[in-house]
Amino acid sequence: MSRNPLFSPELCSQSPRQLFSPAIDVGTNPPLKHPHLAKLPHWPNETIAVLCTVDEAPYAIPVTAPLRVSDRTILFSLKDCRGSLARLRKYPQVALLILGEDDLAFTARGRAFVVQEVMTRAPGFVAVAIEAEEIDDHRLAGRAITSGAGIDWHSSGTQRLVRDHLDSLREIAERPGLKEALSIQDLSP
Repeated sequence: MSRNPLFSPELCSQSPRQLFSPAIDVGTNPPLKHPHLAKLPHWPNETIAVLCTVDEAPYAIPVTAPLRVSDRTILFSLKDCRGSLARLRKYPQVALLILGEDDLAFTARGRAFVVQEVMTRAPGFVAVAIEAEEIDDHRLAGRAITSGAGIDWHSSGTQRLVRDHLDSLREIAERPGLKEALSIQDLSP
């Protein structure tokens, strides 16, 4: 199997603009402008997002109940044995896609890092933060997203799991010094 140079791990050392810029034919096509949001929109607790990581190939996995912490910060949990966790530790440049009802459609792109190795109320999971450097707006005039991915929220086990994860993430978000720790993360390309 030949290695695709577009998904080279070396790309992860580039800035989001360099990594995700559209290919352009110099001289005939101007660069495409993608709409951006100034800050993260709000979304319901029951949201399912898609986390995209990269190694020698791109990977995408569902992430349950990501938590908006600020205009540019998202917290979420990952099982401590996930391949995505290993990839983001090695190549922290990630994208998190959120689609949901009421025309919620955006991708937060930036660097991810572990903020807590063991979540208090969710053993076996780690807390991860994304500092969004770019927020792509995927809404289109004349079309509206009416739903995103879903799971059976009526199951008592699912409700308890999501509640425990969100409570743990909220505790982490309210922890003194977290905002300062997030702001000093090395986000340079």
